Amino acid sequence: MLNIRKIAFIGGGNMAEAITRGLLREDVGVGVCVAEINQKRRDELAAHFPNVRVVSDAAEAAQWGEVIVLAIKPQQAEGALDLIEPVITPHKLVISIMAGIPTSKIEKNLIPGCRVIRAMPNTPALIGAGATAVCAGRKASADDLDLARQIFAMIGTAVIVEEKLMDAVTGLSGSGPAYVFTFIEALSDAGVKNGLPRDVATALAAQTVLGAARMVVEIGEHPALLKEKVTSPGGTTIAGLHTLENGCFRGVVMNAVEAACLKSKELAGK
Repeated sequence: MLNIRKIAFIGGGNMAEAITRGLLREDVGVGVCVAEINQKRRDELAAHFPNVRVVSDAAEAAQWGEVIVLAIKPQQAEGALDLIEPVITPHKLVISIMAGIPTSKIEKNLIPGCRVIRAMPNTPALIGAGATAVCAGRKASADDLDLARQIFAMIGTAVIVEEKLMDAVTGLSGSGPAYVFTFIEALSDAGVKNGLPRDVATALAAQTVLGAARMVVEIGEHPALLKEKVTSPGGTTIAGLHTLENGCFRGVVMNAVEAACLKSKELAGK
C-alpha cells in the first residue's frame, strides 16, 4: 500500500490514464483527481473512470492532491507551473514526467523547499509493461524517491537513477519502443518478401520479439549468451547475424540512442 491518500494529475493524456489504470488495478486505496483543459477528454476520462475526480482547473487538482503528477507536454510547463504555484507547499510531492525538463527548472518556478521527482516512463505503460526511471530533485527525500518508484512500478518496471542520466534514459527506454516497432515492421516485411501473408508475418515477428525479451528478463542471462544458444555452427542464424553485422546493426542502434539522448539535452537547453 502507498502511504498517500490522494494523487492529482495535471494533464489527462495517455500517461496519466496509464498510471491511473495502474493505481486502480492494484487497488491501493488512493483517490485520484485529473485536471484536463479539453472538455472532450474530460468526458472520456469521466466515462472510463467513474470513481476518479475529473476537473478543468489545474490549481484545484493540485490543491486537492498530496502527490501532484505533471503529465503535460514540456512546452506547457511554464504555464502549468504558474497555475499551480500558489497552492504548492513543501508538504506536497511534485512528480514530473515532462521530457527534458530538469528538476531545477521546476523547483525554480515553485515555492522554495518544494520536493520534486523527475520520471521518464515509456508508452508500454499503457498496457502495464512500461519501463520508467526516476530521480530526485534537491529537496526530495529517499522516501519520496521510493514512493515515486512504487507508483511507476504499478505500470511496469521502475528504476532509480541520478538525474544526469535521464537524457540517456530518454534516448534508450523513452524512445526505445519506436525502435522496436520499426524492427518488428522490418521483420514482418522480410517475412512478406519471402512469401508469408502479412498477418502471419506480423504475428510471428511480434511474438518473437516478445518471447526474446521475456527470456532476457526471466532467465537473467546476458543477451550475448542467449544469442549463442540460438546460433548453431554453419546454421541459418549465424548467416543472418553475419548480414546484420555487415550492416552495422548494433552500431546503428547505438547511434539512434545517442541521437535521441543528444536531442533530449538540446530540448533541456544543455
